[in-house]
Amino acid sequence: MSLHAVSTVPAPDLVKPVRALISVSDKTQLIEITRALRNLNVEVLSTGGSAKALEAEGMMITEVGSFTGFPEMMDGRVKTLHPKIHGGILQVRTNTQHQFQATEHNIPPIDIVIVNLYPFAATIDKGADFATSIENIDIGGPALIRAGAKNHDFVTVLTSPSQYAGLLEELKKNDGAIGLNFRKKCAAEAFTHTAAYDAMVSTWFAGQLGDEYPETITLSYTRKQMLRYGENPHQKGAVYLSRKSEPCVARAEQVQGKELSYNNYNDADAAFELASEFPPQTCGPTIAIIKHANPCGVASAKDYVTAYKLALACDPVSAFGGVIAINGKLDAATATAISDIFTEVIIAPEADDEARKIIAAKKNLRLLLTHGMADAKRGGATLRSIAGGLLLQSRDDGQASIEGWKIVTKRKPTDDEARDMLFAFRVGKHVKSNAIVYAKNQATVGVGAGQMSRVDSARIAAWKAAEAAKNAGLTDTLTKGCVVASDAFFPFADGLLAAVEAGATAVIQPGGSVRDDEVIAAADKAGLAMVFTGLRHFRH
Repeated sequence: MSLHAVSTVPAPDLVKPVRALISVSDKTQLIEITRALRNLNVEVLSTGGSAKALEAEGMMITEVGSFTGFPEMMDGRVKTLHPKIHGGILQVRTNTQHQFQATEHNIPPIDIVIVNLYPFAATIDKGADFATSIENIDIGGPALIRAGAKNHDFVTVLTSPSQYAGLLEELKKNDGAIGLNFRKKCAAEAFTHTAAYDAMVSTWFAGQLGDEYPETITLSYTRKQMLRYGENPHQKGAVYLSRKSEPCVARAEQVQGKELSYNNYNDADAAFELASEFPPQTCGPTIAIIKHANPCGVASAKDYVTAYKLALACDPVSAFGGVIAINGKLDAATATAISDIFTEVIIAPEADDEARKIIAAKKNLRLLLTHGMADAKRGGATLRSIAGGLLLQSRDDGQASIEGWKIVTKRKPTDDEARDMLFAFRVGKHVKSNAIVYAKNQATVGVGAGQMSRVDSARIAAWKAAEAAKNAGLTDTLTKGCVVASDAFFPFADGLLAAVEAGATAVIQPGGSVRDDEVIAAADKAGLAMVFTGLRHFRH
């Protein structure tokens, strides 16, 4: 590394541009920005398609090949990789040696660099083959951007048409000059841009090699918005988007309501992911009510109003101020039912006009539309930060099936029990561990979440079900005649016996405990049907 370029002369506050280089794949507003620069008597250098587009509009530009004395070659792979280009960008205007060399080799300064990169993302999203994808990896573009950003003391670099208006405003404000703070801001955005581009190429290349866990991972997310605060008021927060576009909370359209909070996003994500476990085509209308990222009621029924009432009946106290996810179009009847209690967020793929009008009467209620449901089997990866690092794992896309489970008790489950067991196990996948879910007739009737012991989860879920029944004026607890799902094996028989006491008649669990025989014996003694899935759903 050489330090010869270091200058003790401060960077000028204002730089009046004389020459700009424009080389863009995204031609949005290309004519407008070029015309504005030419009106300020800025000479414009351009390459390839950009030059042709500008010349077709009668714009006076200098083609890079004529500027450097070398034509574009090797199918356009080499065009701006030339000392006259990079010397023009990188020369330090206050460095005497630089200026002597620039004069000696006839390298005039380039003050503005407007470059955006080959559309690599669009190429791979179209399913292009390996060779085509490689050909769409930009080399000269990142070099130009990084050069301009490094020499921001004198050079302004833009990487997106969204920045053009800001540049023109800056030029207007400063009588044709560009301020140092603006140049620094553009430089920071430029380095972020090239880093994100390289991260995308790196991730794609690792995928081509089948390397799910490369030695180094580089993440690239784009900020969607700043949040009022984080999980608590003394914390800061923001939400960022991944490049992949899919139905999700982060990309949902907010139709109405006040700004989403950090906790709203977290709960809505939990609700939508849970609702997505139940495709409407096979599971029918399903509603999930979430509080603090845990389900307090889930139900599938013949219609959404019925599903909502059944989900609400599981734990109406916790549902107050909750988040509701729907696996289909929100209709007027369901919107009316939901409006009866205070709800923070409703998230659904769609909402009809009448439902929107009803929800609009609740000005603080947020309505999010995802324009589709997520695929619960989509795979991919999940990330979690820990102090000093990240935990990376494949997404839990496992789903139990009747064909895949093993009946371990003398009594087999009835058809109704089997259906409810699969329902409860799917819900349990989205309950914080240790998780216990009681269900009956495709609706949760008790949920125990996040306890240090499984038996406590079983007892808490039963207690909440008894309280819900009492408040509803029922003589029997909601869990009488239900099934119970456990996200992991019962380490002792006590958790299972707590479920028996609550009124459960059938059990679905992964199995795999060293005391499985003891637990099976207890189930047989109680006359339960029990199945092992071999599939665990810890969720911490």
